[in-house]
Amino acid sequence: MRNGQTRTSSRHKASGAADLDCATAFQKMTLGCVAAVKSHHTSACAGDAEAVHQIRVAITRLRAAVAFFAPIVVDAEWLRLKKEIAWLNGPLGAARDSDVVVEYARRKRYRAWAERMVGEQLDQHQTRDHRRLVRSLRSARTQRLVAAIARWIRQGPWLERYRRHTDAETLQSYCTRELDRWHEWLIRKGRRLKTLGASRRHRLRIKVKRFRYMLEALTETVALWGRGKVHHLHLPAKRLQCALGDLRDLQRFAGLASGSPQAENGKQGKKHPPGYRRREEKLLGAAIAAHHDLKHVGAC
Repeated sequence: MRNGQTRTSSRHKASGAADLDCATAFQKMTLGCVAAVKSHHTSACAGDAEAVHQIRVAITRLRAAVAFFAPIVVDAEWLRLKKEIAWLNGPLGAARDSDVVVEYARRKRYRAWAERMVGEQLDQHQTRDHRRLVRSLRSARTQRLVAAIARWIRQGPWLERYRRHTDAETLQSYCTRELDRWHEWLIRKGRRLKTLGASRRHRLRIKVKRFRYMLEALTETVALWGRGKVHHLHLPAKRLQCALGDLRDLQRFAGLASGSPQAENGKQGKKHPPGYRRREEKLLGAAIAAHHDLKHVGAC
């Protein structure tokens, strides 16, 4: 009975995905992102760090979908919305960064170092960044932005243009080609990961995050493939993103020393947090290993 149900479910998913074109798949992905922003809005305004994170994830997923379907959906209206999203991402990013740094400072191994270097400044900065974020989230500008994004997704100029093309490429063909292209870009740009500068490493991290999110959207949101189909890509991509993200957070936390009053007075003591170099090397090694695994798996 269970096997029969599994086969029926698989056929249902495949049939549902077959009914989607690129425009409909894009709408399904991105309207889900808008819904996530709305659902976490109240909690984020109340200071919930996880809600702030989830709003950022939703916005990143939305931007990943736009980048993935760019030849189809990018128009003048999106370029305007993109600027407004960048405005909102400012306070969102600052609040999230403050939350991460405070979380680091509260870890047992770093607590004494953080108290010596910055004292109560972290909590003060976190409070300031969250207040700024709350003002932004509650503003009429943000409410107009969220409504405008949803309206653009449902009936923007891009959709009329797409509908006029009766010879539009199938969803599976388009997604296979784009995933292959993104995969090749990640392999090429990550070849010298060990010596990449901060800005290029940051760009690689953003691209691999978008790659991972699109794999998830194509298997979970629109069910174009089963998870097993892209598992060989998703696992190393997630590992690479996490290692690069943790490395960035660690380096930002260590950077607290340079701007502290103790450093300015020449009394900074230990410049880096305990075990910093060892942890930095471990994370970089994990990123290189994940990139190696991503390189040696076939694309879609």
